[in-house]
Amino acid sequence: MSIEEYLRRVPKVELHVHLEGSILPQTLLTLAERNRVELPAATPEDLREWFTFRDFAHFIEIYVAITRCLKHAEDYELLVYDVGKELARQNVKYAEMTFSAGTHHALGIADETFLRGLSAGRARVLADFGVRIGWVFDIVRDAPMERAEYTTGIAIDYKDEGVVALGIGGMEKGYPASEFAAFFERARAAGLHSDPHAGEHVGPSSVWEAVRDLHAERIGHGVRSIEDPALVEYLAEHRIPLEINPTSNIRLGVYPDYASHPLRRLHDAGVIVTVNTDDPPMFNTTLNQEVELLHSAFGFEVETINEILLNAARHSFLPVEEKKVLVDEMIAEMARLGEDGSGEG
Repeated sequence: MSIEEYLRRVPKVELHVHLEGSILPQTLLTLAERNRVELPAATPEDLREWFTFRDFAHFIEIYVAITRCLKHAEDYELLVYDVGKELARQNVKYAEMTFSAGTHHALGIADETFLRGLSAGRARVLADFGVRIGWVFDIVRDAPMERAEYTTGIAIDYKDEGVVALGIGGMEKGYPASEFAAFFERARAAGLHSDPHAGEHVGPSSVWEAVRDLHAERIGHGVRSIEDPALVEYLAEHRIPLEINPTSNIRLGVYPDYASHPLRRLHDAGVIVTVNTDDPPMFNTTLNQEVELLHSAFGFEVETINEILLNAARHSFLPVEEKKVLVDEMIAEMARLGEDGSGEG
């Protein structure tokens, strides 16, 4: 078995992937036809071309088009189911998916509509594919503050239906984490985890704020931590993992190429790293491709790649016993694949 085949077949966990940004072109076409929404493309091939990231304005245009196509509980259920099927194809065992509840609420979708759809889709994905999904409901930094209040409340209300954490995304610049500290304090008091985006388009100061003001247990992105040796040391010492999305970082212009990307340097400095996709169809990637980059672009050997993949399971927000079972199952499956010739030749 080649190393490429091994990395396609190896079990995986994904911690940083946006549900809306994971929609497959065929699913979007189905929803657009169902809800009579006009799109700028009529075939999956043309839609894939339109999906391919050009600039941030184009990125927002696609997100708006996706949300306009989601109107009924059955639409959300289909979205989750098709994304779950794609995760299963890549042997993803568990995913924590970010969902921007406040955006859908602001567009006039009733809470019961998207919550029912998310639950139904999540249950079907587990039943049909054995893939478990947890939700990270995220605050959009640059949205009106009342949406932060709304998102926090519904995340807490829905924590027995799969919400595991409160997140924060959107524009970092001009929207410091301190403005949202009270929401995260409230969510943590209710038993949710803290999983903010930081250190993507703003440097180390954004990560320090997420750690200090939001008590971050993981950092979404966090790659620009590399610019501050003291922060790198802090993350390593306090075992705060980074949810790294290499291709997203390249496409969004955070780094010009993989050779410039700090994933390897962060790992070698002792920071816990995980590899993820962010918005896979928009960046023309898959989790399999991101995992393969660990070897082809970053030069890791199989043993280290296995540990990076296990980082995602070990630092997921699953309950302790469920996490242990998942980790043990992944280790056993890795060993079986290794016995088949895990890609060293």
